[in-house]
Amino acid sequence: MSGRVYLVGAGPGDPGLLTRRGERCLVAADVVVHDRLVGSRLLDLVRPGAEVIALGRSHDDRDRPSQEAIEALLVERAKAGKTVVRLKNGDPFLLGRGAEEAEALRRAEVPFEVVPGVSSAFAVPAYAGIPLTHRDHASLVTIATGHQACVGDETVPPALPWDALARQGGTLVFLMGIRQMAAIMAALIAHGLAADTPAAAIQSGTTGAQATVVATAGTLAARVRAAGLAAPGVVVVGSVVTLAELLEAEGAEVITFPTIAIAPPPDPAPLERAVAAAGGYDWIVFTSANGVEAFFARFAAARRDVRELASVRLAAIGPETAAQLECRLLRVAVTAADYRAEGLVAALAGEDLRGRRVLLPRAAGARPVLPDALRACGARVDEVVAYRAVPPAEADVAGLTAALEAGTVDAVTFTSSSTVRNFVELLGRRATARLLANGRPVVACIGPVTAATVRDLGLRVDVLPATYTAAALAAALVQHFGKGRGVAEAW
Repeated sequence: MSGRVYLVGAGPGDPGLLTRRGERCLVAADVVVHDRLVGSRLLDLVRPGAEVIALGRSHDDRDRPSQEAIEALLVERAKAGKTVVRLKNGDPFLLGRGAEEAEALRRAEVPFEVVPGVSSAFAVPAYAGIPLTHRDHASLVTIATGHQACVGDETVPPALPWDALARQGGTLVFLMGIRQMAAIMAALIAHGLAADTPAAAIQSGTTGAQATVVATAGTLAARVRAAGLAAPGVVVVGSVVTLAELLEAEGAEVITFPTIAIAPPPDPAPLERAVAAAGGYDWIVFTSANGVEAFFARFAAARRDVRELASVRLAAIGPETAAQLECRLLRVAVTAADYRAEGLVAALAGEDLRGRRVLLPRAAGARPVLPDALRACGARVDEVVAYRAVPPAEADVAGLTAALEAGTVDAVTFTSSSTVRNFVELLGRRATARLLANGRPVVACIGPVTAATVRDLGLRVDVLPATYTAAALAAALVQHFGKGRGVAEAW
């Protein structure tokens, strides 16, 4: 009895970019064979008892099995009657050797299906604020491998039509291009590309470790070395790079310093029980997009049916959270106009909550304002931890500290209370107080709750927008400074 293999694109890193078809395949799999860079949160979707096989664990994949061994593994598990998911970074058919695996499965007469994924070629530049096409800049996009080739002990750029790439215009995207950065830029310039052509390198795009360096073709390699960027990464060359980010569009140099990584709850049992009983609630109230994602990831892993929620009313703290529900074809009954717990309380004020069962899946350590107010209205509230916002393991604390001590950072932005607490935890309370003192750098907060957390930790707040959105925060900083300052963005 033969099983079946699904060649599934995992996307570029953000688990929210996995397709719904890919999610269903993961939930149903008996065996999951995944690339090293596939995010651990995607593997949370795999059902208990399924076999999970990682292909390589070291940074340079020296312990990775050969391609032939991988193909033999897929064939062997499928012929044993297993449903196998081959989970590949990005899209399996774009520079991912998925076609070779499909050919091996066809030769072995193993049924298979290709499930396309969101490619890093498109998603990573987008997350960095770089559109690949623009009516005034580029109507042509070329995607090429940046993976190194070796001749003896010498590292050389991949064998590409450099003359055509350098002269055809439009946007060039190099996947796996960080290690070969200098050779790629040198080859392009040697074949006619202007050295002052805008270029960018994006490390670990769409994840909490994302970092971007914007320069020119002639200076990018040196700037990347100085910034300490490392693989995996995507390189973009072309005038579209000049369109990156709201603050950068106003002349700022933005230094991203991720302070949050999303982690599962320490005890998953309460969330699992809440998911199983979700259809029996009158309301489910979501206070963040991360809460929506964590709840429905567990919902999918438990193989629940969304029709169970037909009689449940949904509330969301703001438009981004509501959008996460809408993309799952779920209609939101109430959305707060003021994007914080108090705003959600006000939005629900017109609802009769007496005796109503309310499920509140949210982050560990969230403020008690919302559940207390709902209970005061007579609701029976079950609060459950859906996720934790923890400091990332690989934050460049030394680099940011050096920049702050050198006085090259004009503003630090905070977009949530968690970013504030984790920033202080990463740098240390005493160092934070010393480095964010005397009005330099400016401290900017997205809203009053975040600002209150800053003040509770003994720091001051210099910039606070009237509307609690990232665009409003950027506009407030532009108004405060004018153009051309450096901004450290904690998120």
